[in-house]
Amino acid sequence: MVCGGFTCSKNALCSLNVVYMLVGLLLIGVAAWGKGFGLVSSIHIIGGVIAVGVFLLLIAFVGLIGLCKKNSVCFTCGDMMLNHATEALKILGGVGLFFSFTEILGVWLAVRYRNQKDPRANPSAFL
Repeated sequence: MVCGGFTCSKNALCSLNVVYMLVGLLLIGVAAWGKGFGLVSSIHIIGGVIAVGVFLLLIAFVGLIGLCKKNSVCFTCGDMMLNHATEALKILGGVGLFFSFTEILGVWLAVRYRNQKDPRANPSAFL
């Protein structure tokens, strides 16, 4: 009985992190291979692909380390992150509300002044 409850999730996350590690190694290898055979001449592209591969490899490795830990939770960190996320959501909600009201104002102005002619336009033009 391998797939039951937390064990199934743990196995799925482990396999996903292994796949991510393989993709990171593949990115690094393909970039080095492309530079070695002269397929890609730009060092910036090679550097970017290798950096993405290393970053993905690092994140997958940290995920595997976190997966090996049993069930450790830092409650003080969780409370701090929850407070910070709450404040960020309040600020972002205010920004979203501001932009939604400016959109409503824009729609109202477009409906109100849609049939007026441009005073700088040619007077003999149709509209």
